[in-house]
Amino acid sequence: MEYLCDMLELLDQIGIGIKLNGPARRIISIVPSQTELLFDIGLSEEVIGITKFCIHPHSWFESKTRVGGTKKLNLELIESLKPDLIIANKEENSKEEIEWLQSKFSVYTSDILNLKHAYKMMRDIGYLTNRDLEVTKIIDNIENERLIYTDSEKSQGNALYLIWKNPFMTVRDDTFISHMMGLAGWENALDDEFESRYPVLEIADMIAFNPQYVFLSTEPYPFQEKDIHELQVSLPNTKIVLVDGEMFSWYGSRLKKSFEYFADLRSTSY
Repeated sequence: MEYLCDMLELLDQIGIGIKLNGPARRIISIVPSQTELLFDIGLSEEVIGITKFCIHPHSWFESKTRVGGTKKLNLELIESLKPDLIIANKEENSKEEIEWLQSKFSVYTSDILNLKHAYKMMRDIGYLTNRDLEVTKIIDNIENERLIYTDSEKSQGNALYLIWKNPFMTVRDDTFISHMMGLAGWENALDDEFESRYPVLEIADMIAFNPQYVFLSTEPYPFQEKDIHELQVSLPNTKIVLVDGEMFSWYGSRLKKSFEYFADLRSTSY
């Protein structure tokens, strides 16, 4: 993309205007999947801060200044770093903290429910960092993988996707995870009776839903093999599978790996 002037302007995904005097040069990312995107589009010294959950790439996790967790930021530290752009997410970050940051800095806040939203976020970040070409290559790569691995796939049945234990929590249809489940070939087994987008479930609820599959995600709660055995007692006819949560919930450049992973999951989950 050629810039007609130095000023970069756009609306972020919650409708807030962003204005930069040229491509961002001091960036703080407070969303792990978007941090990885910044690395994959070739940024390095421009990224001056990340969260303690930004584990990819490992070299940045070890070397970059950590500004707290996604929902509990060190606001004083962020202020001292004097960023010209902060990259946030409506769901992963605290509304109050985002609003505080917006009062002092340019904050791009994403709001992502599907692949289309993810691509829009990537293009916006590419524009704000002068990495349009790199972002286009990543999106093309993701689309190629999606077409290769999902074009002719049939439904695999329904599944409950658990993200937490004590209490058990799942995802409703209007979430990015549920969207990715659909692209992977599984229908969300949860019905529409729950108000929360991330409902709490009792074992009795799971039994009543009688899902063909239960997916135990590796994040945010780190489900393990022992959790399969505990649930299998109550759901003897359900296939219970550990799944890589990053492949279903990270909406940045990690999507390049998701669709091949889904194909492998389909082949091994019977």
